[in-house]
Amino acid sequence: MLKTASISTDDTARVLNQALGEEVVVLGKEQAVINNWISAEIIAIEPSAVADRDAHGRMLLLPIDDTQQALRILYFFAPTEAEARIVVLTVHPDFFTQWLDDWRTAEPTFRFDHTTEHQFGMDPQMLLLLDALFAAPPVGSPFAAALLHTETALHLLRRTVEAIHVPFAACPVPACRFLVIDAEREKVLAARDILLAGTERPLTIKELARKVGMNECYLKKGFKALTGKTVHEFQHERRMARAVELLQSGNSNVSDVALELGFLSISHFSTAFKKATGMKACELLK
Repeated sequence: MLKTASISTDDTARVLNQALGEEVVVLGKEQAVINNWISAEIIAIEPSAVADRDAHGRMLLLPIDDTQQALRILYFFAPTEAEARIVVLTVHPDFFTQWLDDWRTAEPTFRFDHTTEHQFGMDPQMLLLLDALFAAPPVGSPFAAALLHTETALHLLRRTVEAIHVPFAACPVPACRFLVIDAEREKVLAARDILLAGTERPLTIKELARKVGMNECYLKKGFKALTGKTVHEFQHERRMARAVELLQSGNSNVSDVALELGFLSISHFSTAFKKATGMKACELLK
């Protein structure tokens, strides 16, 4: 049997909210440790939380310091119309110590200077590998079973790294047929304009959908199709850009900027700013 991983509820909620741009209802989850370097969690959520029902994924590269990094990979898929699932695969920093640093210089995907995100499409083999991660081990040697699960995780990781080099279409317009209707497309553009006009507090999908009078699922899918970004990603980029403007103006300190942009604490703002820009907020003060 796979060992149970120790992953907090708060961490799971934070990852999902960041990925989907809103609070989601978790219907169930299963956690597993593949080995000391790789852990996985499968999460069942309400299907309405995922606008794009085509299987797809996102790989987040998380720099720890100048010499360490971690990976968090999110795989989205909907086995049926009534359910949606997300597998969160976490590759811990020590995993990368197996190799010399030479390959990093030739692999632009892996960088230490800031957090990066790559989107990719998923093929049927990836779905089979995801199922295998949580399948009961075959009868036999526990060591052989552990090797099999490690092999499955590494195969999935390799296919993911290969997939991010294939151009990913977030949501082609033909898949969002409602966007051919002028009134529906205008609602999505109106939502974008609302986000462009204000950066003081991030809006939830529900709030934004109410403002423009649109179905939440359609808004999420249409917004990604027209802008190439989720609502959360779009808002976060706008807030960070506004933060740079305020810090460089010379009229605000870090505390003022954090407060104006609606962050709950200076430390939360400083962490988000460093991840987004690769710089400390105080470095931009005049």
